[in-house]
Amino acid sequence: MRGEYDAELQQVTRLLVAMADAVRAAMSQATASLLAGNRELAEQVVAQDALIDNSHGRVEERVYGLLARRAPVALDLRLLVAALHIAADLERMGDLAANVAKVGLRRHPAPAVAASLRDIIARMAAVADRIAAKISAVLAAPDMAPGRRPADGRPAESIAVDAATLGLDDDEMDRLHEGLFGVLLGAAWRDGVEAAVDGALLGRCYERFADHAVNAGRRVYFLVTGRLPQKIGDLGN
Repeated sequence: MRGEYDAELQQVTRLLVAMADAVRAAMSQATASLLAGNRELAEQVVAQDALIDNSHGRVEERVYGLLARRAPVALDLRLLVAALHIAADLERMGDLAANVAKVGLRRHPAPAVAASLRDIIARMAAVADRIAAKISAVLAAPDMAPGRRPADGRPAESIAVDAATLGLDDDEMDRLHEGLFGVLLGAAWRDGVEAAVDGALLGRCYERFADHAVNAGRRVYFLVTGRLPQKIGDLGN
């Protein structure tokens, strides 16, 4: 009976890992389509967002089913509660990737990113990809499997290290976001209002993508420790 129950819990974790991988791929492809003016790739990102939304629904369905049928407690309950929050953050990250692709589609065949912004947008995208990769790795870690999560309140080392660095990545994203607005509001800006609006929207998408990833990291920390950090930098303490 316990083996069957663990298999159901593992399926929830596998769905989260698949969502995280899909979200990372979506933002990577959205950025590629944006900078290259690739309409077909952008349309693919927008279309695949429905699959991420569907995965979110499947996580919710399985979690609510387990809550109703199994009445989980302790670590198992923490996993299911955390899964609901993590899936919601991943779904929103997918939406933000689709929004990036849509910016490119609206301007096609004209460039969607002003030349003066291409470098900083590419750097923001690189940070977003790094953060998404860490979330995928943390969710796929063996310590996340039912029966393997620490019972003494100490997070597994691999999870703690990866989660702790999310705060540094998010700080870097925030600095890039501020730098983006420095360019948009600077006296040297000559690319017009439409390009400025697109740049501001793109910056917001990448910044919020990182924020949702950090939220997911906080929920993982809650899962393995039983408590939420006050801020993401507390994850390594």
